[in-house]
Amino acid sequence: MTKSSLRDDLLVIYDTLRAAFGYQHWWPAETPFETMVGAILAQTVSWTNAAKAIANLKDAGMLDPGRLAAADTGDIARLIVPSRFYNQKAERIREFSRIHIDEFQADPAVMAAMETDALRKRLLAVRGLGKETVDTILLYACEKPIFVVDAYTRRIFSRYGLLPENPSYDRTQRLFADNLPRDAGLFNDYHAQIVMLGKIACRKSPLCDQCPIRMVHGSLRCGTPDPRDP
Repeated sequence: MTKSSLRDDLLVIYDTLRAAFGYQHWWPAETPFETMVGAILAQTVSWTNAAKAIANLKDAGMLDPGRLAAADTGDIARLIVPSRFYNQKAERIREFSRIHIDEFQADPAVMAAMETDALRKRLLAVRGLGKETVDTILLYACEKPIFVVDAYTRRIFSRYGLLPENPSYDRTQRLFADNLPRDAGLFNDYHAQIVMLGKIACRKSPLCDQCPIRMVHGSLRCGTPDPRDP
């Protein structure tokens, strides 16, 4: 497959998803710092659980880098129980908040002004922050053109033969970064559309009758048998 045809296929998928689901307005947060904390809270859980933990922090007046950096981890943990693994996440949030203050003056604009590769490397050095979490911060809080990869992305695009089975994070990310315009707005909504498709239709046991891209034209074909077929 040529790079131009791959680009066309990726854009057809995106356009079809957007026509089906509408613009997603993702990431749901009131401030960039809330997005950063939300990315940590969303590790290994649904956004619904992370949102409950965010609400608890807000209600307690704790969704502030200075207060989180100075807080006892036990006090943070009690507020973020809905996010699971709350003791570890409390430590990560406090450490991240300290770095946000010490190195970025608690100013998301200062963080966003840092060169993308250097900022990504710095955040990946923070204990407990993996590639998906860091790239979520870069894309949604700093508006960097970094494509976020999750389990839905791997599943959907391997089923369409655009990725091998069980692809790595980096291999999956390159599929989009190398074949689409490096546009933060496009990467933002594309990832959100993938999440929507994974939740609604392209599950481990797929609901193919609810999949808007199963019947897209051209060379695209889903390799997963439709459970409704005899």
